[in-house]
Amino acid sequence: MAPQRDSDPIAEKRALRAELRERRRIRSQHERDAATEGLTRQLIALTSTLGPSALSCYLATRDEPETRPFLSWAVEQGIRVLLPVSRDDGLLDWAPYDSDDEGLDVIGMPVPTTELLGPIAVNDVGLLLVPAAAVDRSGMRLGWGRGYFDKTLGSMDRRPPVFAVVYDSEVHDALPREAHDQGVDGVVTPSGILRFD
Repeated sequence: MAPQRDSDPIAEKRALRAELRERRRIRSQHERDAATEGLTRQLIALTSTLGPSALSCYLATRDEPETRPFLSWAVEQGIRVLLPVSRDDGLLDWAPYDSDDEGLDVIGMPVPTTELLGPIAVNDVGLLLVPAAAVDRSGMRLGWGRGYFDKTLGSMDRRPPVFAVVYDSEVHDALPREAHDQGVDGVVTPSGILRFD
């Protein structure tokens, strides 16, 4: 779905998010399992190429591309993994991933139950893997509308490489955008890695 001239990006985003949520919701378990296998392979390849000693990622919800097998691999490799924890003020705290236990944050997203670190903890990572509803071929990321990652990415002085994680069908030619939207350096899907200039 490409934005149209003189359109309302807020309404377009809302409609596109609803469509993408529904597509994710009806994805079969077989499709999810195949996507998890491919995505894990691609995330390992990206991380192995970039070689960060620390990275940030997220714990997937039921409908998101699954990240837990990759996170387990990263911890086994000795890579420090930080996961986002939503705050009431619209910012993100971070918590180390230890794969032992999970809870829910203020908006109901899965989070680790380890110590809570402040928003600046993410400044020490060498790779940011962020959730998205979709990404376009210019690198524009469509989030889920709460702005947590746009605020985080927009506030970083030294941004490491940022890659959105989506299903293959969620890479679009163009997406509606607003002034506050933050782009990404690349996208990881179950079938590959796409980098943007």
